[in-house]
Amino acid sequence: MARSAIINVMVQAAYKAGRSLVRDFGEVQNLQVSVKGPGDYVSQADRKAEEIVYRELTHARPGYSLLMEERGEVEGTDTQHRWIVDPLDGTTNFLHGIPIFGISIALERQGQIVAGVIYNPAMDELYTAERGGGAFFNDRRIRVAARNRLAESVIATGIPHLGRGHHGNALRELRNVMGECSGIRRCGAASIDLAWVASGRFDGFWEHALSPWDMAAGILLIREAGGFVSDIDGGQDMLGTGTIVAGNEDIHRQLRTVLAKPV
Repeated sequence: MARSAIINVMVQAAYKAGRSLVRDFGEVQNLQVSVKGPGDYVSQADRKAEEIVYRELTHARPGYSLLMEERGEVEGTDTQHRWIVDPLDGTTNFLHGIPIFGISIALERQGQIVAGVIYNPAMDELYTAERGGGAFFNDRRIRVAARNRLAESVIATGIPHLGRGHHGNALRELRNVMGECSGIRRCGAASIDLAWVASGRFDGFWEHALSPWDMAAGILLIREAGGFVSDIDGGQDMLGTGTIVAGNEDIHRQLRTVLAKPV
């Protein structure tokens, strides 16, 4: 597969940050688990990965604006383009030695996501997409799963934990979905969940309280893989509302219907 210049820039940044994270991942597995030590260590790994991505992207496209998890908004001279970056999605997995975490990089042009890269360095899995050009996993074309019944589907989600989210609403939604599908998975990294929907590993996904950098690249991947993505109410402001529902056309529709049911 011949990659475009912009995808090459994004992949290069993801690979470099990924090598740094893999080195730190090997170290964090050997640390004694405590709130302070490993937590601080992971924060350092996160910031180091973001610095690498920042350097790579700003060197290749000096004027572009950025939205990054650690740095926040960085205004550039080119206000038509914005990078949206999560240098380490799945921090808790990383901390516990679980090899499901990723680097997510998206490019937004005039409010539209036009390119996306998600890379899991622990598994060496690279997902790329460009608007109108399809979606790829390690340079092989991917499509969303073709199952059209929720009862046959495996659905991924995020589950709120201590101090996060509306637990009562999450339990309502889980109860509704678990009674209608073949299985529910919670992997702990939304960008990877979305990539796995795009590649057909998962049939659908929903979550609340996400940030733009969690979703931006994954939204494009799923669309370019033939899938459907909306916010929880069926609108297209996922980055604004922080909610997302994804799948093929049938699963997306059925999942939204089930999520809206009362207990």
